[in-house]
This record gives sequence, structure tokens and C-alpha cells, in this order.
Amino acid sequence: MIPTATTDEVEIPVLGLGTWQLTDQTAYDAVSTALELGYRHVDTAQLYDNEWAVGRALADSDVDREDVFLTTKVDPTNRTRESVAESIEASLEKLDVEYVDLLLLHWPNPLADLETVLTTMSKARSRGQTRHIGVSNFGRDRLERARSVSPAPIVTDQVLFHPFHPQRELLDYCQREGVLLTAYSPLAEGAALSDDVLADVARTYDATPAQVALRWATQHENVVAIPKSTSRDHLAENRDSFAFTLSETDHDRITRPSLATTARLALGSRLRDALPGSSTA
Repeated sequence: MIPTATTDEVEIPVLGLGTWQLTDQTAYDAVSTALELGYRHVDTAQLYDNEWAVGRALADSDVDREDVFLTTKVDPTNRTRESVAESIEASLEKLDVEYVDLLLLHWPNPLADLETVLTTMSKARSRGQTRHIGVSNFGRDRLERARSVSPAPIVTDQVLFHPFHPQRELLDYCQREGVLLTAYSPLAEGAALSDDVLADVARTYDATPAQVALRWATQHENVVAIPKSTSRDHLAENRDSFAFTLSETDHDRITRPSLATTARLALGSRLRDALPGSSTA
């Protein structure tokens, strides 16, 4: 059973499926398998170019639409009221749903008026096109600014978050203010899988390094994780990461921001090999 995180504004499964870089049949299969295994939280984006595949998997699943927490993200190149509104309509059409549960602004755009974009997203919420809105890849100061200009509550900030990049200042702010932090790449783009400390801790709990990294994330208050996987075994492994609780000592041992540079380099090498526009988790 996957637990939920709850704030005054939203209740969301703590573990979801990320679909960055998953396209066509791969995205369809991953979402279908995840839903079959008990996942009820799926994350996509306009920039991922896979909304249609995610939507088809949802439609073909035996799981009722209202039982799945579905997130998509507005392409930040949409800067006007008209373009943002049209992009939201296009997402709903591709997903073949009447609403999404969460609509995020994918990245901050210095050329866009943040209040205009968030006001348009808030109007989509008023129209029933989304239940909640939020942002992605916003630092603490930008998140505070977004919250100050948005007519609707900002329920989450989706950011890179893993043991080597613990985002302490942002996390502290989110926890104080009742904002969820949604962790993408919680396995450090695979770097966590070969980490000696995580492997050592995993043996203590009869777990895997991936499960330990995910449990590190989800034991934080107000943190939700959306690891990406296409393997049935790995999806099941991630789902079962709630079978244990890390001790405070082990949790602190795993937290090593000194490795953030190494993790960023690993991420950068993967992004350089990706197609243009795919560096948009």
C-alpha cells in the first residue's frame, strides 16, 4: 500500500511514476504496468511529448480515472494568457481527460510575467480543468514569489531531490509553509544504485540501494517521489520501499551533499546525449 502525503490543500500518493524521456509504447507500457502494480500517481508534461501515450494507458486501465492522481506541466515558452490556456486545452485533449489533478509550470521563464501565467493556470482551476496548481524547478526565492502572485494555492514544487542533493533550504521552507516538495530523479539518475554507502545500509534492511534512496526521500515530511522506471521488477521494488523505516543514524549517513557535484556531472552527461528539449524533468 502506497501512503499519501496530506496538506491543507491536497492529498497525493507519496510514490508516483515519472515519465521523463519515456515516449510512445514505452510510456504506455510503463504507465499500464505501474497502475497494475498499485500505483495511483502518474507524472507527465507537455515537453515530454508523451501525454497521448499516458492518456491511452489510463483509458485502457481497469483503474478508474478518479482514482489516479495525474500531473502534467505547462511548457514555459507559453507566456501569454492565450497560449497558456490553449496549451492546457491541448494537454487535456492529448491525455483524453476532462481534468488533471495537478498542473505545474515546468520551469521559471525570465521572459514571462509569472503573475500572468499563474493567473491563467488558476483560472483553469476555477473552470475545473485542474484540481490544483504548482511549479517545478523553482528555487526558494522563486517559489516564495510564485506563492505571492498566484491567485490559487501553490501546492507543490517539483525539483531534483536525492541524498546527494538534499535541497535543505528549499525543503525547510516547504515544510514550514505546508507546501509539498515533489522529488524527481530521486535515484540521482542512477548514481544511487552503485553507491557503496547506500548498498551497505540496504543490507541492514534486507533492501536494495534504490529502495533505501527512495525511503530516504519519502521519510522527509512533505516529500513525494516520482522515480522513473520501465521494468516491472523495478516498479514493484520501488513500490515496496515502504516496507522499512530508516533509523535517524542511517538517514543522516545517507545524506551527502558533498556528492552533489558528482551527481550533477552524471546527470549532465545523460542530458548531453538526449534529444534537444529532453533536459526538462
